[in-house]
Amino acid sequence: MLQIKDTLVSLDLVERYFCCDLDSCLGACCVEGDAGAPVLPGEVASLEKCLETVEDSLTPRAREVIDEQGVVYVDEEGDLVTSIVEGRECVFCTYASGGKTLCALEKAYREGKTRWCKPVSCHLYPVRLKEYGGFTAVNLHRWKICHSAEKLGRKLGLRAYQFLKEPLVNRFGKEWYEELCLTAEEYLRQYGDCER
Repeated sequence: MLQIKDTLVSLDLVERYFCCDLDSCLGACCVEGDAGAPVLPGEVASLEKCLETVEDSLTPRAREVIDEQGVVYVDEEGDLVTSIVEGRECVFCTYASGGKTLCALEKAYREGKTRWCKPVSCHLYPVRLKEYGGFTAVNLHRWKICHSAEKLGRKLGLRAYQFLKEPLVNRFGKEWYEELCLTAEEYLRQYGDCER
């Protein structure tokens, strides 16, 4: 673990290569799993506000689910998560050619239609945060559906922390990210390519 300000960062974030490969995985992280994406209480209003912009791009069944229960629900573990369709895909999924799953929220953001991208848990993925008294653990979640992202990251020489620059800066700030980069570079200089 690396200590960066009030966070403990898993070495996986520095050692592992990662770059989303949507052509290979087709956005499976938005479909697979047993619950929606974690949502912070303060993000619910942003989801509801963005819904007005993205609603027409959602599937009819997704719109029905949102009408029935809203944009979020509390899952079996007591966590606030995005609503899902038939126990699978997030209600904010939209589909592109070739069977790709896209996030309607991020698509609208990238097109300049909204000012908010998506829940921080989605934006940071495959990073998962765990809050403890006095510090935040920053861990890299490993899932078989992201194997192609690890391969592409290795091919490009792109480490997970480098690929996730934008969401990490959004969550922790530029100064935190710059400190992470300096610490990561020193760690890699000292220990070399030690990807496990």
